[in-house]
Amino acid sequence: MAEVKIKTFPIEALREFSTRVFLHFGVPKEDAVQAADVLACADLRGIDSHGVARLHTYFDMLSEGRINPKPEIKVVRPMPSTATVDGDNGLGLVVGPHSNRIAMEMAEKCGSGWVSVRNTNHFGIAGYYVLKALERDLIGWAMTNSTKLVAPLWGAERMLGTNPIAIAFPGKEEPPIVIDMATSAAAYGKIEIARRRGEAIPEGWGIDREGHGTIKPQEMIDGGALLPLGSDRERGGHKGYGLAMMVDILSGVLSGANWGPFVPPFALRQEIPKRSVGKGIGHFFGAMRIDGFIDGDSFKQQVDDYIRVFRATKPAPGTNGPLIPGDPEREAEELRRKKGVPLIMPVIEELRDISQKTGIPFE
Repeated sequence: MAEVKIKTFPIEALREFSTRVFLHFGVPKEDAVQAADVLACADLRGIDSHGVARLHTYFDMLSEGRINPKPEIKVVRPMPSTATVDGDNGLGLVVGPHSNRIAMEMAEKCGSGWVSVRNTNHFGIAGYYVLKALERDLIGWAMTNSTKLVAPLWGAERMLGTNPIAIAFPGKEEPPIVIDMATSAAAYGKIEIARRRGEAIPEGWGIDREGHGTIKPQEMIDGGALLPLGSDRERGGHKGYGLAMMVDILSGVLSGANWGPFVPPFALRQEIPKRSVGKGIGHFFGAMRIDGFIDGDSFKQQVDDYIRVFRATKPAPGTNGPLIPGDPEREAEELRRKKGVPLIMPVIEELRDISQKTGIPFE
């Protein structure tokens, strides 16, 4: 395995650089700050594949005119607690937060709010949106479909995206439960990171172009596919496949976006589908007022108790016992706010390339 050099950067420096890159393409200041905030959230929470490691892809798409820097985001089917939003092919990092705010405002007025989104692009980490719901004392939901990378169970070609789901529940004294997961065996970004590091990927993550299992990230990238969460039938791959389909239908079919193998690519190097069945990528957001179901304080106290009961579980051999969803990300954020965000050299080189092409200083 090749040794990979790592340098550490203050989060504010990365946030400022990202903001200036978006401004370079004419993205309005408020939107540029918003987009950079989504990336910074990923880097702080240790989801390295979705932070500034993705900035060059946004740079490429904006350079080629594949993303609209100044979208006119419209609500096309307004109802008291549901809506469809058309993102006008804007940055998902802008369209997503805008649509999520609509869902949260609906929830505050009506008890719950549900928003499907079409004609948008990659929206960063799903966890960002549910954290915003927690700030408003709401239970948040977020999901999105994405470029085909995952084979369906017993399939040997890419048909579905990694289609993540996130949901968050607030506690009173304990930190919130934040569930944020891809419906594939691994996020594609982890394959990219393994390739950049020269590392193998675990068995059960991907197949090669012939449909055979592989531990080589490049074989998965070169025409192979990711496997659904659970990988094969014996390990529950049908469950990951079903969840991916659920996200695809709520995000794509329900909104009028593309779905399945027709979702447009996030990166320039990826093949553009020959057929379109809707507009752009799709998202789906939900928000729920706790007091629409139960007293808010009672709920949070029960969540605290829930967390403490699970933390007290007898540990499995060789472990420290169960984690609560959101623990690793919260610990990463505490550490990275103090010590900075570690970036591997291939990501740093991509940021330097952006700097050279735009004149925006980096480092």
